Amino acid sequence: MHRSNVFAQRYVLTMHRLKGKVAIITGGASGFGEATARLFVRHGAKVIIADVQDKKGRALCNDIASGTDDCGDSSISYANCNVTDETSVKNVVDLAIFNSASLTLIVDVKKFSRDLDKTILGTTNENFKKVFDVNVYGAFLGAKHAARVMIPRKSGVILFTASVASVVCGETSHAYTMSKHAIVGFMKNLCVEMGQYGIRVNAISPCAVSTPILTHSLGINTATLDRVITESAVLKGVTSDPMDVAHATLYLASEEAKLVHGLNLMVDGGYNVTNPAFSFAFKRLLS
Repeated sequence: MHRSNVFAQRYVLTMHRLKGKVAIITGGASGFGEATARLFVRHGAKVIIADVQDKKGRALCNDIASGTDDCGDSSISYANCNVTDETSVKNVVDLAIFNSASLTLIVDVKKFSRDLDKTILGTTNENFKKVFDVNVYGAFLGAKHAARVMIPRKSGVILFTASVASVVCGETSHAYTMSKHAIVGFMKNLCVEMGQYGIRVNAISPCAVSTPILTHSLGINTATLDRVITESAVLKGVTSDPMDVAHATLYLASEEAKLVHGLNLMVDGGYNVTNPAFSFAFKRLLS
């Protein structure tokens, strides 16, 4: 084959890295999930957004399907899914497997504690349980039903969204920090089992990004949060964005990462290698 044709073929493959694959993105109606859905569609995947935000989820599907994101031969659809309800999770997985033999599950659900006080005595039992219900039990159910269809096929990818809180402690609530440590532990344990069937399992740990859920949780606007993130960043001169996480997810879901298994990929600009004081910067800017 002529060299120019080889390069052209590689370019096409690069632009369609997920052609023929189906991806379920739980929590995909906004934030990291939304960015990932847009990017996956551009790379040829059939995407199912599984969320409880019906209005946002359907609006996103309509926006992408309208051609805004150059859909090509891919497609996108929305399914209401409560990740803490097993029947709901099972139904979404069953819906996906009719479309392709190659399934990717992206667990991007997250719940922050509503307790403003991050101390052990200020943590309410109710909120603690809710955080674990969504972040940990929801991830377990998603992986369980994805594995149900992946194991017989000996094919598939499972990706969890963890957090820099799985490595750096003291800046988020006990419930959230524990839940993200649990996700990484679950991912590593699962990778040993699933590896026997050729199924890859990894996690992605972002740092703070101005997503709707974080700004709402902190009770501040995007501009203020961006200033805090910029001041506390280790890697200066760049601005964190949901698409950074989406690109990391694309890599781990693609064949380019065929030997990447059991990894907690930090997408945090080196934040985890220091002992930063995000909360101190936050207080200084608001004082």
